[in-house]
Amino acid sequence: MVRRAPGRAPRGILVAGSLVLPCAIGRGGIVRDKREGDGGTPAGSHRLLGGFFRADRLRRPSGLVFRAIGPMDGWCDDARSAAYNRPVRLPSRFGHEVMWREDGLYDCVIDIAWNRGPVRKKRGSAIFLHLARDGLKPTEGCVAVPRARLHHLLARIEPATRLIVL
Repeated sequence: MVRRAPGRAPRGILVAGSLVLPCAIGRGGIVRDKREGDGGTPAGSHRLLGGFFRADRLRRPSGLVFRAIGPMDGWCDDARSAAYNRPVRLPSRFGHEVMWREDGLYDCVIDIAWNRGPVRKKRGSAIFLHLARDGLKPTEGCVAVPRARLHHLLARIEPATRLIVL
């Protein structure tokens, strides 16, 4: 479960069983009516569809199905594309996130199933659970956790786990 940290927007608190840790949330806070580019983290109960990881930086995580990513992996965030809010191969003529990032934020990514079935144009894309920037700086709408605590969180995730954002 993720909720806004008291007085510290846009920061959150993630609770997974007995594990309680700070997390970053979207610069727009937690929103009920998510729109592309609003910086909001969508409220709701979200399935975890699996994830992606950089095999050159991490061992394959367990708990969910994880696929190794490479330099040609991206995620479409352009509502003009038929591939909107889906993985794509790069280069792409449409707007996209690069999954193979040098800053390490996507070394481990979990797809939280926001706007994934059916996909609705301009309702938000590339909403993930991923690694946080130093200082828990806000995300563009994702939930981000400190790298040092990632293994503690992954140990509590299984296919039936849901991410509840309040």
